[in-house]
Amino acid sequence: MSILPASSDPHRLSGQRLALAIGALAVGGFAIGTTEFTIMGLLEEMRADLGVDYAEGGQVISAYALGVVIGAPVLATIGAKKPQRTVALALMLVITLANLSSFFASGFGWMLASRFLSGLPHGAYFGVAAVIAASLADPAKRGRAIAMVMLGLSIANVIGVPFATWLGQQFGWRSMFLLVGVIGMGTLFLIRAFVPALPVRPGASIRTELGALRSPQLWLTLLIGIVGFGGFFAVYSYISPIMTEVAGLGAALLPLVVALYGVGMVVGNILGGRLADRSIMGSIYGVMATIAAVLLLFPLAATMPWSACLFVFLVGASGSTLIPPLQARLLDVSPDAPSLASSMNHSALNTANALGAAVGGAVITAGWGFTSPALVGAVLAVLGLGVAVVSGRMDRRAGQGGGRDGSVVAPTAAHAQQAHRQQSHSQQAHVD
Repeated sequence: MSILPASSDPHRLSGQRLALAIGALAVGGFAIGTTEFTIMGLLEEMRADLGVDYAEGGQVISAYALGVVIGAPVLATIGAKKPQRTVALALMLVITLANLSSFFASGFGWMLASRFLSGLPHGAYFGVAAVIAASLADPAKRGRAIAMVMLGLSIANVIGVPFATWLGQQFGWRSMFLLVGVIGMGTLFLIRAFVPALPVRPGASIRTELGALRSPQLWLTLLIGIVGFGGFFAVYSYISPIMTEVAGLGAALLPLVVALYGVGMVVGNILGGRLADRSIMGSIYGVMATIAAVLLLFPLAATMPWSACLFVFLVGASGSTLIPPLQARLLDVSPDAPSLASSMNHSALNTANALGAAVGGAVITAGWGFTSPALVGAVLAVLGLGVAVVSGRMDRRAGQGGGRDGSVVAPTAAHAQQAHRQQSHSQQAHVD
Protein backbone atom coordinates (compact mmCIF):
# COMPACT_ATOMS: atom_id res chain seq x y z
CA MET A 1 0.00 0.00 0.00
CA SER A 2 1.23 3.49 -0.85
CA ILE A 3 0.04 6.97 -0.18
CA LEU A 4 -0.19 9.30 -3.19
CA PRO A 5 0.97 12.89 -2.72
CA ALA A 6 -1.58 15.62 -2.09
CA SER A 7 -0.91 17.13 -5.51
CA SER A 8 -0.18 15.42 -8.82
CA ASP A 9 1.91 18.45 -9.82
CA PRO A 10 5.38 18.10 -8.28
CA HIS A 11 6.00 21.82 -8.70
CA ARG A 12 3.24 22.92 -6.33
CA LEU A 13 4.51 24.37 -3.06
CA SER A 14 2.82 24.99 0.26
CA GLY A 15 3.51 26.47 3.66
CA GLN A 16 6.87 28.11 4.28
CA ARG A 17 8.36 27.08 0.94
CA LEU A 18 5.54 28.77 -0.97
CA ALA A 19 5.74 31.87 1.24
CA LEU A 20 9.49 32.20 0.65
CA ALA A 21 9.13 31.77 -3.11
CA ILE A 22 6.35 34.35 -3.42
CA GLY A 23 8.13 36.64 -0.94
CA ALA A 24 11.27 36.58 -3.10
CA LEU A 25 9.24 37.64 -6.14
CA ALA A 26 7.46 40.32 -4.09
CA VAL A 27 10.80 41.88 -3.07
CA GLY A 28 11.40 42.47 -6.77
CA GLY A 29 8.04 44.24 -6.94
CA PHE A 30 9.12 46.36 -3.96
CA ALA A 31 12.25 47.44 -5.84
CA ILE A 32 10.24 48.29 -8.96
CA GLY A 33 7.65 50.29 -7.02
CA THR A 34 10.36 52.23 -5.21
CA THR A 35 12.21 53.26 -8.36
CA GLU A 36 9.00 54.06 -10.26
CA PHE A 37 7.44 56.45 -7.77
CA THR A 38 10.32 57.96 -5.74
CA ILE A 39 11.68 59.95 -8.68
CA MET A 40 8.48 62.03 -8.61
CA GLY A 41 9.28 63.22 -5.10
CA LEU A 42 12.91 63.99 -6.01
CA LEU A 43 12.16 65.61 -9.36
CA GLU A 44 13.15 69.08 -8.21
CA GLU A 45 16.54 67.92 -6.91
CA MET A 46 17.24 65.94 -10.07
CA ARG A 47 16.17 68.78 -12.35
CA ALA A 48 18.39 71.31 -10.59
CA ASP A 49 21.41 69.00 -10.56
CA LEU A 50 21.14 68.07 -14.24
CA GLY A 51 20.40 71.66 -15.25
CA VAL A 52 17.14 71.00 -17.11
CA ASP A 53 13.74 72.68 -17.00
CA TYR A 54 10.49 71.17 -15.72
CA ALA A 55 9.40 69.91 -19.12
CA GLU A 56 12.66 67.99 -19.58
CA GLY A 57 12.49 66.76 -16.01
CA GLY A 58 9.03 65.37 -16.68
CA GLN A 59 10.43 63.49 -19.66
CA VAL A 60 12.41 61.32 -17.24
CA ILE A 61 9.12 60.08 -15.75
CA SER A 62 7.56 59.67 -19.19
CA ALA A 63 10.60 57.68 -20.39
CA TYR A 64 10.07 55.12 -17.65
CA ALA A 65 6.37 54.76 -18.46
CA LEU A 66 7.16 54.42 -22.16
CA GLY A 67 9.64 51.68 -21.31
CA VAL A 68 6.92 49.80 -19.41
CA VAL A 69 4.42 50.02 -22.27
CA ILE A 70 6.96 48.85 -24.88
CA GLY A 71 8.91 46.36 -22.79
CA ALA A 72 6.03 44.37 -21.30
CA PRO A 73 4.78 42.65 -24.49
CA VAL A 74 8.17 42.55 -26.24
CA LEU A 75 10.20 41.00 -23.43
CA ALA A 76 7.41 38.64 -22.39
CA THR A 77 7.19 37.33 -25.94
CA ILE A 78 10.96 36.94 -26.30
CA GLY A 79 11.13 35.02 -23.03
CA ALA A 80 8.28 32.65 -23.91
CA LYS A 81 10.55 29.68 -24.63
CA LYS A 82 12.83 30.25 -21.64
CA PRO A 83 12.40 28.80 -18.13
CA GLN A 84 10.31 31.24 -16.09
CA ARG A 85 12.77 31.56 -13.22
CA THR A 86 15.54 32.33 -15.71
CA VAL A 87 13.38 35.06 -17.26
CA ALA A 88 12.61 36.55 -13.84
CA LEU A 89 16.31 36.60 -12.96
CA ALA A 90 17.26 38.19 -16.28
CA LEU A 91 14.62 40.90 -15.94
CA MET A 92 15.65 41.71 -12.38
CA LEU A 93 19.29 41.89 -13.48
CA VAL A 94 18.34 44.51 -16.10
CA ILE A 95 16.39 46.48 -13.48
CA THR A 96 19.38 46.38 -11.12
CA LEU A 97 21.93 47.45 -13.73
CA ALA A 98 19.65 50.18 -15.11
CA ASN A 99 19.22 51.74 -11.67
CA LEU A 100 22.95 51.60 -11.03
CA SER A 101 23.38 53.30 -14.41
CA SER A 102 21.00 56.06 -13.25
CA PHE A 103 23.13 56.47 -10.13
CA PHE A 104 26.20 57.19 -12.27
CA ALA A 105 24.38 59.24 -14.95
CA SER A 106 26.37 62.42 -15.59
CA GLY A 107 23.97 64.10 -18.01
CA PHE A 108 20.32 64.37 -18.99
CA GLY A 109 20.62 62.10 -22.03
CA TRP A 110 22.25 59.34 -19.97
CA MET A 111 19.56 59.66 -17.30
CA LEU A 112 16.77 59.58 -19.88
CA ALA A 113 18.16 56.39 -21.45
CA SER A 114 18.69 54.75 -18.06
CA ARG A 115 15.13 55.44 -16.97
CA PHE A 116 13.75 54.06 -20.23
CA LEU A 117 15.87 50.94 -19.71
CA SER A 118 14.60 50.67 -16.11
CA GLY A 119 11.01 50.66 -17.33
CA LEU A 120 11.46 47.99 -20.00
CA PRO A 121 11.46 44.96 -17.60
CA HIS A 122 8.73 46.36 -15.32
CA GLY A 123 5.63 44.78 -16.85
CA ALA A 124 7.38 41.64 -18.04
CA TYR A 125 8.72 41.00 -14.52
CA PHE A 126 5.29 41.27 -12.91
CA GLY A 127 3.86 39.16 -15.71
CA VAL A 128 6.25 36.25 -15.28
CA ALA A 129 6.16 36.60 -11.48
CA ALA A 130 2.35 36.28 -11.54
CA VAL A 131 2.58 33.20 -13.75
CA ILE A 132 5.18 31.60 -11.43
CA ALA A 133 3.06 32.33 -8.34
CA ALA A 134 -0.06 30.88 -9.98
CA SER A 135 1.91 27.78 -11.01
CA LEU A 136 3.34 27.17 -7.54
CA ALA A 137 0.16 27.75 -5.51
CA ASP A 138 -2.88 25.58 -4.97
CA PRO A 139 -5.34 26.32 -7.82
CA ALA A 140 -8.00 27.35 -5.29
CA LYS A 141 -5.64 30.01 -3.91
CA ARG A 142 -4.27 31.30 -7.19
CA GLY A 143 -5.71 34.78 -6.77
CA ARG A 144 -4.13 35.21 -3.34
CA ALA A 145 -0.75 34.04 -4.67
CA ILE A 146 -0.86 36.62 -7.47
CA ALA A 147 -1.93 39.30 -4.99
CA MET A 148 1.02 38.53 -2.71
CA VAL A 149 3.44 39.13 -5.59
CA MET A 150 1.76 42.46 -6.34
CA LEU A 151 1.88 43.30 -2.62
CA GLY A 152 5.53 44.27 -3.03
CA LEU A 153 4.48 47.14 -5.28
CA SER A 154 1.87 48.31 -2.76
CA ILE A 155 4.24 48.12 0.22
CA ALA A 156 6.74 50.18 -1.75
CA ASN A 157 4.27 53.07 -1.63
CA VAL A 158 4.05 52.80 2.17
CA ILE A 159 7.69 52.15 3.07
CA GLY A 160 10.02 52.17 0.08
CA VAL A 161 9.01 55.47 -1.52
CA PRO A 162 8.97 57.58 1.71
CA PHE A 163 12.31 56.11 2.84
CA ALA A 164 13.96 56.50 -0.57
CA THR A 165 12.67 60.08 -0.79
CA TRP A 166 14.13 60.87 2.62
CA LEU A 167 17.40 59.19 1.64
CA GLY A 168 17.57 61.25 -1.54
CA GLN A 169 16.93 64.47 0.36
CA GLN A 170 19.62 63.69 2.92
CA PHE A 171 22.37 62.17 0.77
CA GLY A 172 21.56 63.36 -2.74
CA TRP A 173 18.87 62.28 -5.17
CA ARG A 174 21.14 59.72 -6.82
CA SER A 175 21.32 57.66 -3.63
CA MET A 176 17.77 56.45 -4.34
CA PHE A 177 19.00 54.55 -7.39
CA LEU A 178 21.82 52.99 -5.40
CA LEU A 179 19.28 51.78 -2.84
CA VAL A 180 17.15 50.18 -5.54
CA GLY A 181 20.24 48.58 -7.05
CA VAL A 182 21.09 46.98 -3.72
CA ILE A 183 17.51 45.72 -3.32
CA GLY A 184 17.70 44.35 -6.86
CA MET A 185 20.87 42.40 -6.05
CA GLY A 186 19.18 41.00 -2.97
CA THR A 187 16.19 39.98 -5.10
CA LEU A 188 18.45 38.06 -7.47
CA PHE A 189 19.80 36.04 -4.55
CA LEU A 190 16.34 35.40 -3.10
CA ILE A 191 14.83 34.25 -6.40
CA ARG A 192 17.78 31.96 -7.06
CA ALA A 193 17.54 30.51 -3.55
CA PHE A 194 13.78 30.10 -3.04
CA VAL A 195 11.99 30.02 -6.39
CA PRO A 196 12.12 26.52 -7.90
CA ALA A 197 13.10 25.99 -11.51
CA LEU A 198 9.92 25.33 -13.49
CA PRO A 199 9.90 23.53 -16.84
CA VAL A 200 9.16 25.45 -20.01
CA ARG A 201 5.44 25.34 -20.71
CA PRO A 202 4.67 22.71 -23.40
CA GLY A 203 4.08 24.32 -26.78
CA ALA A 204 5.47 27.67 -25.66
CA SER A 205 6.77 29.77 -28.54
CA ILE A 206 6.86 33.31 -29.79
CA ARG A 207 4.15 32.43 -32.30
CA THR A 208 1.73 31.12 -29.67
CA GLU A 209 2.39 34.12 -27.44
CA LEU A 210 1.64 36.53 -30.28
CA GLY A 211 -1.39 34.45 -31.22
CA ALA A 212 -3.04 35.56 -27.97
CA LEU A 213 -3.29 39.05 -29.44
CA ARG A 214 -6.11 37.77 -31.67
CA SER A 215 -8.32 37.16 -28.64
CA PRO A 216 -11.09 39.77 -28.25
CA GLN A 217 -11.35 38.87 -24.56
CA LEU A 218 -7.70 39.78 -24.02
CA TRP A 219 -8.27 43.26 -25.42
CA LEU A 220 -11.53 43.71 -23.53
CA THR A 221 -9.81 42.80 -20.26
CA LEU A 222 -7.00 45.24 -20.99
CA LEU A 223 -9.59 47.89 -21.84
CA ILE A 224 -11.23 47.35 -18.44
CA GLY A 225 -7.90 48.22 -16.84
CA ILE A 226 -7.18 51.20 -19.08
CA VAL A 227 -10.59 52.83 -18.70
CA GLY A 228 -11.31 51.79 -15.11
CA PHE A 229 -7.88 52.71 -13.80
CA GLY A 230 -7.94 55.93 -15.78
CA GLY A 231 -10.36 57.27 -13.19
CA PHE A 232 -8.20 56.00 -10.35
CA PHE A 233 -5.13 57.86 -11.68
CA ALA A 234 -7.17 60.96 -12.55
CA VAL A 235 -7.51 61.55 -8.80
CA TYR A 236 -4.11 60.31 -7.64
CA SER A 237 -2.23 62.48 -10.14
CA TYR A 238 -3.68 65.63 -8.52
CA ILE A 239 -3.91 64.47 -4.92
CA SER A 240 -1.53 67.22 -3.76
CA PRO A 241 -3.63 70.27 -4.81
CA ILE A 242 -6.84 68.48 -3.80
CA MET A 243 -5.59 67.94 -0.24
CA THR A 244 -3.98 71.38 0.18
CA GLU A 245 -6.37 73.63 -1.74
CA VAL A 246 -9.68 71.85 -1.10
CA ALA A 247 -9.27 69.89 2.14
CA GLY A 248 -7.05 72.56 3.69
CA LEU A 249 -4.22 70.28 4.84
CA GLY A 250 -0.72 71.69 5.21
CA ALA A 251 1.90 70.66 2.68
CA ALA A 252 3.93 69.09 5.50
CA LEU A 253 1.20 66.47 5.91
CA LEU A 254 1.28 65.32 2.28
CA PRO A 255 3.78 62.49 2.94
CA LEU A 256 1.32 61.07 5.47
CA VAL A 257 -1.49 61.36 2.94
CA VAL A 258 0.56 59.47 0.36
CA ALA A 259 1.40 56.82 2.97
CA LEU A 260 -2.30 56.50 3.81
CA TYR A 261 -3.00 55.98 0.13
CA GLY A 262 -0.31 53.29 0.10
CA VAL A 263 -1.88 51.52 3.08
CA GLY A 264 -5.15 51.49 1.18
CA MET A 265 -3.35 49.86 -1.75
CA VAL A 266 -1.98 47.13 0.52
CA VAL A 267 -5.41 46.40 1.98
CA GLY A 268 -7.06 46.44 -1.44
CA ASN A 269 -4.42 44.17 -2.94
CA ILE A 270 -4.96 41.52 -0.26
CA LEU A 271 -8.75 41.82 -0.54
CA GLY A 272 -8.58 41.60 -4.34
CA GLY A 273 -6.72 38.30 -4.16
CA ARG A 274 -9.35 36.76 -1.92
CA LEU A 275 -12.21 38.04 -4.06
CA ALA A 276 -10.56 36.70 -7.21
CA ASP A 277 -10.43 33.22 -5.68
CA ARG A 278 -14.19 33.38 -5.16
CA SER A 279 -15.20 34.80 -8.53
CA ILE A 280 -13.03 36.58 -11.04
CA MET A 281 -15.70 38.34 -13.07
CA GLY A 282 -17.96 38.83 -10.07
CA SER A 283 -15.16 40.64 -8.25
CA ILE A 284 -14.42 42.81 -11.30
CA TYR A 285 -18.08 43.85 -11.51
CA GLY A 286 -18.25 44.67 -7.81
CA VAL A 287 -14.93 46.51 -7.63
CA MET A 288 -15.65 48.65 -10.69
CA ALA A 289 -18.98 49.70 -9.17
CA THR A 290 -17.24 50.47 -5.87
CA ILE A 291 -14.58 52.60 -7.58
CA ALA A 292 -17.31 54.59 -9.33
CA ALA A 293 -19.16 55.17 -6.05
CA VAL A 294 -16.02 56.21 -4.14
CA LEU A 295 -14.96 58.67 -6.84
CA LEU A 296 -18.48 60.08 -7.12
CA LEU A 297 -18.53 60.85 -3.39
CA PHE A 298 -14.92 62.05 -3.22
CA PRO A 299 -15.65 65.74 -4.08
CA LEU A 300 -18.03 65.96 -1.12
CA ALA A 301 -15.60 64.22 1.22
CA ALA A 302 -12.69 66.41 0.10
CA THR A 303 -14.19 69.50 1.74
CA MET A 304 -13.13 68.33 5.22
CA PRO A 305 -9.66 67.08 6.24
CA TRP A 306 -10.77 63.94 8.09
CA SER A 307 -13.18 62.76 5.40
CA ALA A 308 -10.71 63.65 2.65
CA CYS A 309 -8.09 61.42 4.31
CA LEU A 310 -10.63 58.62 4.68
CA PHE A 311 -11.48 58.75 1.00
CA VAL A 312 -7.82 58.87 -0.01
CA PHE A 313 -7.55 55.51 1.74
CA LEU A 314 -10.71 54.27 0.00
CA VAL A 315 -9.49 55.40 -3.43
CA GLY A 316 -6.23 53.51 -2.92
CA ALA A 317 -8.01 50.42 -1.56
CA SER A 318 -10.74 50.22 -4.20
CA GLY A 319 -8.36 50.78 -7.09
CA SER A 320 -5.78 48.19 -6.05
CA THR A 321 -8.51 45.62 -5.33
CA LEU A 322 -9.04 45.43 -9.08
CA ILE A 323 -5.48 44.33 -9.93
CA PRO A 324 -5.51 40.64 -8.79
CA PRO A 325 -8.79 39.69 -10.52
CA LEU A 326 -7.68 41.47 -13.71
CA GLN A 327 -4.38 39.58 -13.59
CA ALA A 328 -6.19 36.27 -13.05
CA ARG A 329 -8.67 37.07 -15.81
CA LEU A 330 -5.83 37.68 -18.28
CA LEU A 331 -4.34 34.28 -17.41
CA ASP A 332 -7.71 32.64 -18.07
CA VAL A 333 -8.47 34.28 -21.40
CA SER A 334 -4.96 33.58 -22.76
CA PRO A 335 -4.05 30.07 -21.55
CA ASP A 336 -1.54 29.62 -24.40
CA ALA A 337 0.24 32.92 -23.72
CA PRO A 338 0.12 33.55 -19.95
CA SER A 339 3.34 35.58 -19.74
CA LEU A 340 2.40 37.96 -22.53
CA ALA A 341 -1.17 38.45 -21.30
CA SER A 342 -0.14 38.94 -17.70
CA SER A 343 2.63 41.40 -18.52
CA MET A 344 0.36 43.47 -20.76
CA ASN A 345 -1.74 44.26 -17.70
CA HIS A 346 1.01 46.64 -16.62
CA SER A 347 1.17 48.23 -20.05
CA ALA A 348 -2.55 48.84 -19.67
CA LEU A 349 -2.15 50.32 -16.20
CA ASN A 350 0.57 52.70 -17.37
CA THR A 351 -1.66 53.71 -20.27
CA ALA A 352 -4.37 54.35 -17.70
CA ASN A 353 -1.90 56.48 -15.76
CA ALA A 354 -1.30 58.67 -18.79
CA LEU A 355 -5.02 58.79 -19.63
CA GLY A 356 -6.06 59.71 -16.10
CA ALA A 357 -3.43 62.42 -15.71
CA ALA A 358 -4.31 63.94 -19.09
CA VAL A 359 -8.09 63.93 -18.54
CA GLY A 360 -7.75 65.18 -14.96
CA GLY A 361 -5.45 68.01 -16.03
CA ALA A 362 -7.81 68.98 -18.84
CA VAL A 363 -10.84 69.42 -16.60
CA ILE A 364 -8.84 71.37 -14.01
CA THR A 365 -7.45 73.65 -16.73
CA ALA A 366 -10.99 74.12 -18.02
CA GLY A 367 -11.88 75.66 -14.65
CA TRP A 368 -13.97 72.81 -13.24
CA GLY A 369 -12.04 72.75 -9.97
CA PHE A 370 -9.53 70.44 -8.33
CA THR A 371 -12.15 67.82 -7.43
CA SER A 372 -13.45 67.53 -10.99
CA PRO A 373 -11.00 64.70 -11.87
CA ALA A 374 -12.87 62.50 -9.37
CA LEU A 375 -16.17 63.02 -11.22
CA VAL A 376 -14.52 62.29 -14.55
CA GLY A 377 -12.94 59.24 -12.91
CA ALA A 378 -16.35 58.02 -11.79
CA VAL A 379 -17.56 58.23 -15.39
CA LEU A 380 -14.52 56.27 -16.57
CA ALA A 381 -15.14 53.62 -13.90
CA VAL A 382 -18.73 53.21 -15.12
CA LEU A 383 -17.43 52.83 -18.67
CA GLY A 384 -14.97 50.21 -17.41
CA LEU A 385 -17.83 48.36 -15.74
CA GLY A 386 -19.70 48.44 -19.05
CA VAL A 387 -16.71 46.86 -20.82
CA ALA A 388 -16.59 44.17 -18.12
CA VAL A 389 -20.30 43.40 -18.60
CA VAL A 390 -19.79 43.05 -22.35
CA SER A 391 -16.86 40.68 -21.74
CA GLY A 392 -18.92 38.59 -19.34
CA ARG A 393 -21.85 38.34 -21.75
CA MET A 394 -19.50 37.18 -24.49
CA ASP A 395 -18.35 34.39 -22.19
CA ARG A 396 -21.89 33.32 -21.45
CA ARG A 397 -22.83 33.32 -25.13
CA ALA A 398 -19.79 31.15 -25.79
CA GLY A 399 -21.14 28.67 -23.21
CA GLN A 400 -18.15 28.78 -20.90
CA GLY A 401 -20.15 28.22 -17.74
CA GLY A 402 -20.44 30.14 -14.51
CA GLY A 403 -18.77 30.53 -11.15
CA ARG A 404 -20.22 29.82 -7.76
CA ASP A 405 -22.01 33.15 -7.66
CA GLY A 406 -23.16 33.09 -11.25
CA SER A 407 -20.22 35.01 -12.67
CA VAL A 408 -18.21 33.66 -15.53
CA VAL A 409 -15.19 31.49 -14.99
CA ALA A 410 -12.99 30.81 -18.02
CA PRO A 411 -12.25 27.19 -18.93
CA THR A 412 -8.74 27.17 -17.52
CA ALA A 413 -9.94 28.33 -14.12
CA ALA A 414 -12.72 25.78 -14.10
CA HIS A 415 -10.29 23.03 -15.04
CA ALA A 416 -7.95 24.15 -12.27
CA GLN A 417 -10.76 23.94 -9.72
CA GLN A 418 -11.73 20.49 -10.99
CA ALA A 419 -8.11 19.34 -10.79
CA HIS A 420 -7.92 20.64 -7.25
CA ARG A 421 -10.93 18.56 -6.23
CA GLN A 422 -9.41 15.51 -7.86
CA GLN A 423 -6.13 16.11 -6.05
CA SER A 424 -7.98 16.27 -2.74
CA HIS A 425 -9.48 12.84 -3.40
CA SER A 426 -6.07 11.45 -4.34
CA GLN A 427 -4.83 11.95 -0.79
CA GLN A 428 -6.59 8.72 0.14
CA ALA A 429 -4.56 5.52 0.26
CA HIS A 430 -4.46 3.43 -2.87
CA VAL A 431 -3.40 -0.15 -3.32
CA ASP A 432 -0.52 -0.56 -5.77
